[in-house]
Amino acid sequence: MRLKTIRTALAAVFFTLITILLLDFTGTVHHWLGWMAKIQFLPAVLALNVVVVALLVLLTLVFGRIYCSVICPLGVMQDLISHLHSRRAKNRFTYSKALTWLRLAMLAVLVVAIAAGLGSLVALLAPYSTYGRIAAGLLQPIYLWVNNALAAIAEHYHSYAFYSREVWMRSLPTFVLALAAFVLIAVLAWRGGRTYCNTICPVGTVLGYLAKFSWLKVRFDADKCKSCSLCTKNCKASCIDHTTHTVDHTRCVACGNCLSKCKFDALYYGPARKAQQAATAPTEEQTAKTAPADEARRAFLVGGAIVAAEAALAQAGKKVDGGLAEIEDKTAPKRTTPLTPPGSLSARNMARHCTACQLCVTHCPNDVLRPSGDLATLMQPTMSYERGYCRPECTRCSEVCPTGAIRPIDTATKSATQIGHAVWKKENCVVVTDGVSCGNCARHCPSGAIMMVQLDPNNDSSPMVPAVDRAKCIGCGACEYLCPARPFAAIYVEGHEVHKEI
Repeated sequence: MRLKTIRTALAAVFFTLITILLLDFTGTVHHWLGWMAKIQFLPAVLALNVVVVALLVLLTLVFGRIYCSVICPLGVMQDLISHLHSRRAKNRFTYSKALTWLRLAMLAVLVVAIAAGLGSLVALLAPYSTYGRIAAGLLQPIYLWVNNALAAIAEHYHSYAFYSREVWMRSLPTFVLALAAFVLIAVLAWRGGRTYCNTICPVGTVLGYLAKFSWLKVRFDADKCKSCSLCTKNCKASCIDHTTHTVDHTRCVACGNCLSKCKFDALYYGPARKAQQAATAPTEEQTAKTAPADEARRAFLVGGAIVAAEAALAQAGKKVDGGLAEIEDKTAPKRTTPLTPPGSLSARNMARHCTACQLCVTHCPNDVLRPSGDLATLMQPTMSYERGYCRPECTRCSEVCPTGAIRPIDTATKSATQIGHAVWKKENCVVVTDGVSCGNCARHCPSGAIMMVQLDPNNDSSPMVPAVDRAKCIGCGACEYLCPARPFAAIYVEGHEVHKEI
């Protein structure tokens, strides 16, 4: 019973805080909780974070699959949904044999996808990233609406404790996939508890096979078992066979449900006991079965209590609208090479390491990042400048990325990193189409890569139009965003496959 209470409390803390991390747009929460994304198993593997991977492996070899029931937000989400059904339908589970062929097949698909650099396929199978997309696509709009309501109330009382953010759909395909994933996982959890974790999730498969060798496990005391079947009927992993007194530890997530339901103390969580099968009267060591379990649980509590509070900063961002009463929305240009954020090094590095968790997208303060709709990079972040530009002083995306797809960079490095170059489109420029003076792009270029030159160099009265020095341009998109031409900007940024410092 105590194991279940501890596990439930820790799971609630982790799930709540990582959800807040995924929903937050102020950047404040990341300073306190950013580590929670970096201790997720698959992001740590892709980031080659040996320390985190080793700690998670050690955690599994000691306690079993508690990662899946405490740290993984997708696993905890399934538990919540399953619990809602269990309140109406008691004792609803049955033992079933593991679908080993399916589990190994999904693991093989993940390994091949990682080796081949098929980031979109990896993203579909990554449990943390799947929950990240669900949070970003389904929960964040609600979070923002509540925030905007609070901002309106605060403004009424002349307070700026909150600031409003526009709610908009960054990518329809990603939203549809997030909704489909939620429905699929919710149905499986409602009907079968941990079905998704123990048949589809490759992380669950890896940790499950490690858990076979864990020191602490849920075990039977066969002498006490009365074959009441309550343990089997309450095991959401469907891994307990009370008729043979066996537990499939590759699927057990050490949730503690079986321990709390057993009325005869026939189950315990701990190391294997000596002389468990002896027919003699139990010794003092055997009867004191709670001692090793208590010691293990005390060790389990050591990094458990985490208290964090979200503080909203009053930093209102204003969009430049040129002073016009109405502005037609901009349309994204068709870029030959998509833009990837500074710190991603190259499109190849992004594709190989990104799991499309949407953390960088939700944290981008300038609305530059959005999930890609291209099949090859589906759901992975790409850049566009209809709603803002990539400010040289902002490094938020590089700070929050847990997989190494966007490496940490400082502002000096970002200001010298060329992710693309600006291209002028004569047919869209208001200087040419409307016969007016402009120069917005040149005035706001932070790297001084744009200068105004005469359209006809042989005519002194020729209008002034922009010329781009590609050697200086870093591809930040200030020119594209601030260009007054609609619906297509007269100057746009073309991406580079490989970034370089200038």
